[in-house]
Amino acid sequence: MEEAQRIKALPPYLFARIDEKIANAKAKGVDVISLGIGDPDLPTPDHIIDELVKAARNPENHRYPSYAGMLEFRQAVAEWYKRRSNIVLDPKKEVVTLIGSKEGIAHIAFCYLNPGDVALIPDPGYPVYGVGTLLAGGVPYTMPLKEENGFLPDLEGIPEEVAQKAKLMFLNYPNNPTGAVADESFYLKAIAFAEKYDIIICHDGPYSEIAFKGYKPLSFLEVPGAIDVGIEFHSMSKTYNMTGWRIGWAAGNARVIEALGRIKSNIDSGVFQAVQKASIKGLLGSQEIIQELCKIYQERQDIVIEGLTALGWNVERPKATIYIWPKVPKGFTSTSFCELVLDKAGVVLTPGNGYGEYGEGYFRISLTIGTERLREALTRIRETLGKFEF
Repeated sequence: MEEAQRIKALPPYLFARIDEKIANAKAKGVDVISLGIGDPDLPTPDHIIDELVKAARNPENHRYPSYAGMLEFRQAVAEWYKRRSNIVLDPKKEVVTLIGSKEGIAHIAFCYLNPGDVALIPDPGYPVYGVGTLLAGGVPYTMPLKEENGFLPDLEGIPEEVAQKAKLMFLNYPNNPTGAVADESFYLKAIAFAEKYDIIICHDGPYSEIAFKGYKPLSFLEVPGAIDVGIEFHSMSKTYNMTGWRIGWAAGNARVIEALGRIKSNIDSGVFQAVQKASIKGLLGSQEIIQELCKIYQERQDIVIEGLTALGWNVERPKATIYIWPKVPKGFTSTSFCELVLDKAGVVLTPGNGYGEYGEGYFRISLTIGTERLREALTRIRETLGKFEF
């Protein structure tokens, strides 16, 4: 039973390895505090759940859903963009429903990459950008995200021969794992680059609503020229605490949306209509949940920043996302430090090198855990390991 070469080339998925480490520690009786996976711990709002229950009791929603998603849901997405950023989208041609944005991110590579074609991948970055490229037979080309560049890719540093072969460019701001943000000037450079080399920009924007102190991240689609060269992936997961519901969308360039919808129609059967109905309620209903969510994450961010500072870190405070991206102390690699903290303090951190070569030397903390457990995690690290040198 020999595996296909495309499977053999895949590394173990980062968070599957983290889950395994957590399970092993718990099996030894350790009270594990996980700051590893970015899975919101807060419940989905009641009005969304109530709509799901109502819709699930309607037999009409029990049949195969539309491959592209209910037009009503796509209209709600278009209304959400109009309200948020004054972006005008045609819900019939410029929005497609996804089984979570991860699914669409993986499938877009199959739409445009022939064997040997290049996809420009941010590093550190969400592992699925590279995985989808590899499964489609493409070649991932790393765009280093370095602290000295504000964790933005150096587009001018991409070799001409690579740019000529590139078909896709993945961008993600606010960024996972670094927490960095991008301004309009960067997006305009990326759009000009894409126009020059006939590259499709795939912007991954699931953290756009989790922002602090009055900062409002740009949607890629509100930048002039964006819709001519690309699309934006988004989901209900982080904004409305719906990670397990598996619903998202891609929006933007009509030709790209049609291609993504075409491949989906041959692979999946769409999102359960009751979930789409509930999501419509989330998109069009009261948005107070988002403000409350940002307040909660702001409090958690403050606790972590203050705690790490007391232990010797000088940590950049992110303007958005649910993550903190500190450097490891002197004498450690990303992996050795995270393993030490798990072994000695029972606290799970995500090693930065799990997000790529340029994540080495960092680790990621997720704010998806309550304040008391956050404080306890920092106390354990301090009492078990003391202060660090940098």
